[in-house]
Amino acid sequence: MWQNKIPIAIIILSFFVGVYFYPKMPDRMASHWNIRSEVDGYLPKFWGLFLMPLVSLVMFGLFLAVPKIDPLKENIKKFEKYYCGFILTMIVFLFYIYILTIGANLDLEFNMGMLLIPGMSLLFFYIGLMLENSKRNWFIGIRTPWTLQNDKVWKKTHNLGGKLFKISAIIIFVGIFLTGYIFWFIMASVFLTAIIPIVYSYIIYKKQK
Repeated sequence: MWQNKIPIAIIILSFFVGVYFYPKMPDRMASHWNIRSEVDGYLPKFWGLFLMPLVSLVMFGLFLAVPKIDPLKENIKKFEKYYCGFILTMIVFLFYIYILTIGANLDLEFNMGMLLIPGMSLLFFYIGLMLENSKRNWFIGIRTPWTLQNDKVWKKTHNLGGKLFKISAIIIFVGIFLTGYIFWFIMASVFLTAIIPIVYSYIIYKKQK
Protein backbone atom coordinates (compact mmCIF):
# COMPACT_ATOMS: atom_id res chain seq x y z
CA MET A 1 0.00 0.00 0.00
CA TRP A 2 1.05 3.60 -0.64
CA GLN A 3 1.12 4.29 3.12
CA ASN A 4 4.08 1.92 3.46
CA LYS A 5 6.08 3.63 0.72
CA ILE A 6 6.37 6.80 2.78
CA PRO A 7 7.96 5.05 5.81
CA ILE A 8 10.46 3.38 3.46
CA ALA A 9 11.35 6.78 2.00
CA ILE A 10 11.77 8.26 5.50
CA ILE A 11 14.03 5.41 6.62
CA ILE A 12 16.20 5.76 3.50
CA LEU A 13 16.34 9.53 4.08
CA SER A 14 17.48 8.98 7.67
CA PHE A 15 20.49 6.97 6.47
CA PHE A 16 21.40 9.75 4.03
CA VAL A 17 21.05 12.30 6.83
CA GLY A 18 23.41 10.22 8.97
CA VAL A 19 26.02 10.10 6.20
CA TYR A 20 25.72 13.84 5.56
CA PHE A 21 26.12 14.86 9.21
CA TYR A 22 28.80 12.29 10.10
CA PRO A 23 31.73 14.71 9.66
CA LYS A 24 29.92 17.39 11.67
CA MET A 25 29.20 15.28 14.77
CA PRO A 26 31.35 15.01 17.92
CA ASP A 27 33.06 11.68 18.61
CA ARG A 28 30.69 11.14 21.55
CA MET A 29 27.13 12.10 20.74
CA ALA A 30 24.49 12.98 23.31
CA SER A 31 21.86 10.27 22.92
CA HIS A 32 19.63 10.39 25.98
CA TRP A 33 18.00 13.11 28.07
CA ASN A 34 16.46 12.81 31.53
CA ILE A 35 13.12 14.20 32.67
CA ARG A 36 14.76 17.62 33.21
CA SER A 37 16.04 17.61 29.60
CA GLU A 38 19.63 17.13 30.78
CA VAL A 39 21.95 14.87 28.82
CA ASP A 40 22.61 11.67 30.75
CA GLY A 41 23.70 9.29 28.01
CA TYR A 42 26.19 9.22 25.15
CA LEU A 43 26.99 6.99 22.16
CA PRO A 44 29.95 6.76 19.80
CA LYS A 45 29.40 8.83 16.69
CA PHE A 46 28.59 5.88 14.41
CA TRP A 47 25.89 4.51 16.67
CA GLY A 48 24.64 7.97 17.55
CA LEU A 49 23.91 8.59 13.87
CA PHE A 50 22.86 5.18 12.62
CA LEU A 51 21.22 3.42 15.58
CA MET A 52 17.88 5.18 15.09
CA PRO A 53 17.70 4.49 11.33
CA LEU A 54 18.55 0.84 12.02
CA VAL A 55 15.91 0.62 14.77
CA SER A 56 13.36 2.17 12.41
CA LEU A 57 14.26 -0.33 9.71
CA VAL A 58 13.92 -3.33 12.04
CA MET A 59 10.64 -2.06 13.48
CA PHE A 60 9.25 -1.47 10.00
CA GLY A 61 10.14 -5.03 9.04
CA LEU A 62 8.40 -6.37 12.15
CA PHE A 63 5.32 -4.24 11.46
CA LEU A 64 5.09 -5.70 7.96
CA ALA A 65 5.55 -9.25 9.25
CA VAL A 66 2.77 -9.09 11.84
CA PRO A 67 -0.20 -9.30 9.41
CA LYS A 68 1.44 -12.27 7.67
CA ILE A 69 2.10 -14.40 10.76
CA ASP A 70 -0.92 -13.59 12.92
CA PRO A 71 -3.37 -16.54 13.08
CA LEU A 72 -6.15 -13.93 12.93
CA LYS A 73 -4.65 -12.09 9.94
CA GLU A 74 -8.09 -11.72 8.34
CA ASN A 75 -9.12 -9.52 11.25
CA ILE A 76 -6.10 -7.28 10.74
CA LYS A 77 -7.22 -6.67 7.16
CA LYS A 78 -10.42 -5.17 8.55
CA PHE A 79 -8.48 -2.25 10.08
CA GLU A 80 -5.52 -2.31 7.71
CA LYS A 81 -5.67 1.40 6.84
CA TYR A 82 -5.47 2.35 10.53
CA TYR A 83 -2.58 -0.08 11.07
CA CYS A 84 -0.69 1.36 8.08
CA GLY A 85 -1.36 4.82 9.49
CA PHE A 86 0.12 3.71 12.80
CA ILE A 87 3.26 2.44 11.05
CA LEU A 88 3.65 5.79 9.30
CA THR A 89 3.06 7.73 12.53
CA MET A 90 5.64 5.65 14.42
CA ILE A 91 8.33 5.99 11.74
CA VAL A 92 7.72 9.76 11.51
CA PHE A 93 7.97 9.99 15.31
CA LEU A 94 11.30 8.14 15.36
CA PHE A 95 12.61 10.35 12.55
CA TYR A 96 11.52 13.41 14.51
CA ILE A 97 13.51 12.21 17.55
CA TYR A 98 16.46 11.53 15.25
CA ILE A 99 16.43 15.07 13.83
CA LEU A 100 16.16 16.57 17.32
CA THR A 101 19.14 14.47 18.44
CA ILE A 102 21.25 15.69 15.54
CA GLY A 103 20.20 19.27 16.22
CA ALA A 104 21.18 18.97 19.87
CA ASN A 105 24.60 17.63 18.92
CA LEU A 106 25.05 20.59 16.57
CA ASP A 107 24.71 22.75 19.71
CA LEU A 108 21.36 24.20 18.73
CA GLU A 109 19.65 25.67 21.78
CA PHE A 110 16.29 24.07 22.60
CA ASN A 111 14.55 22.09 25.32
CA MET A 112 14.51 18.46 24.21
CA GLY A 113 11.69 17.46 26.55
CA MET A 114 9.39 20.25 25.43
CA LEU A 115 9.92 19.47 21.76
CA LEU A 116 9.29 15.77 22.32
CA ILE A 117 5.89 16.39 23.92
CA PRO A 118 3.97 17.31 20.73
CA GLY A 119 5.34 14.21 18.98
CA MET A 120 4.39 11.96 21.90
CA SER A 121 0.96 13.53 22.06
CA LEU A 122 0.32 12.91 18.37
CA LEU A 123 1.55 9.31 18.65
CA PHE A 124 -0.71 8.59 21.63
CA PHE A 125 -3.71 10.12 19.88
CA TYR A 126 -3.24 8.02 16.77
CA ILE A 127 -2.76 4.84 18.82
CA GLY A 128 -6.10 5.62 20.42
CA LEU A 129 -7.71 5.99 17.00
CA MET A 130 -6.26 2.67 15.85
CA LEU A 131 -7.37 0.85 19.01
CA GLU A 132 -10.95 2.01 18.58
CA ASN A 133 -11.01 0.52 15.09
CA SER A 134 -8.98 -2.64 15.74
CA LYS A 135 -10.29 -6.21 15.57
CA ARG A 136 -9.23 -9.17 17.66
CA ASN A 137 -5.71 -10.37 16.85
CA TRP A 138 -2.61 -11.69 18.60
CA PHE A 139 -0.14 -8.83 18.06
CA ILE A 140 -1.83 -5.41 17.85
CA GLY A 141 -3.79 -3.87 20.69
CA ILE A 142 -4.59 -4.58 24.35
CA ARG A 143 -3.87 -8.30 24.44
CA THR A 144 -5.01 -9.83 27.69
CA PRO A 145 -6.25 -13.42 28.21
CA TRP A 146 -9.77 -11.99 28.31
CA THR A 147 -9.72 -9.80 25.20
CA LEU A 148 -8.13 -12.59 23.15
CA GLN A 149 -10.93 -15.00 24.02
CA ASN A 150 -13.95 -12.88 23.27
CA ASP A 151 -14.79 -10.39 20.49
CA LYS A 152 -17.18 -8.42 22.69
CA VAL A 153 -14.60 -8.09 25.45
CA TRP A 154 -12.04 -7.02 22.83
CA LYS A 155 -14.36 -4.37 21.39
CA LYS A 156 -15.42 -2.86 24.70
CA THR A 157 -11.88 -2.87 26.08
CA HIS A 158 -10.44 -1.24 22.96
CA ASN A 159 -13.18 1.36 22.81
CA LEU A 160 -12.23 2.37 26.34
CA GLY A 161 -8.49 2.01 25.67
CA GLY A 162 -8.76 4.18 22.57
CA LYS A 163 -10.49 6.95 24.49
CA LEU A 164 -7.91 6.73 27.28
CA PHE A 165 -5.04 7.04 24.80
CA LYS A 166 -6.68 10.15 23.33
CA ILE A 167 -7.18 11.64 26.80
CA SER A 168 -3.54 10.82 27.59
CA ALA A 169 -2.49 12.63 24.41
CA ILE A 170 -4.22 15.76 25.70
CA ILE A 171 -2.72 15.35 29.17
CA ILE A 172 0.79 15.01 27.73
CA PHE A 173 0.30 18.05 25.49
CA VAL A 174 -0.82 20.17 28.44
CA GLY A 175 2.58 19.37 29.95
CA ILE A 176 4.09 21.93 27.56
CA PHE A 177 2.51 24.66 29.66
CA LEU A 178 3.23 23.07 33.06
CA THR A 179 6.84 22.02 32.67
CA GLY A 180 7.40 21.45 36.38
CA TYR A 181 4.77 18.72 36.44
CA ILE A 182 5.52 16.95 33.15
CA PHE A 183 6.79 13.80 34.95
CA TRP A 184 3.44 13.41 36.73
CA PHE A 185 1.55 14.09 33.52
CA ILE A 186 3.42 11.25 31.84
CA MET A 187 2.93 8.91 34.81
CA ALA A 188 -0.81 9.65 34.81
CA SER A 189 -0.92 8.83 31.10
CA VAL A 190 0.89 5.54 31.67
CA PHE A 191 -1.61 4.61 34.39
CA LEU A 192 -4.59 5.47 32.20
CA THR A 193 -3.39 3.54 29.17
CA ALA A 194 -1.58 0.57 30.72
CA ILE A 195 -3.50 -0.41 33.84
CA ILE A 196 -7.15 0.62 33.52
CA PRO A 197 -7.85 -1.27 30.24
CA ILE A 198 -6.35 -4.48 31.66
CA VAL A 199 -8.54 -4.33 34.77
CA TYR A 200 -11.56 -3.33 32.69
CA SER A 201 -11.08 -6.27 30.30
CA TYR A 202 -11.18 -8.70 33.22
CA ILE A 203 -14.33 -7.11 34.66
CA ILE A 204 -16.10 -7.23 31.28
CA TYR A 205 -15.01 -10.84 30.74
CA LYS A 206 -16.45 -11.91 34.09
CA LYS A 207 -19.73 -10.16 33.26
CA GLN A 208 -19.84 -11.89 29.86
CA LYS A 209 -19.38 -15.27 31.51
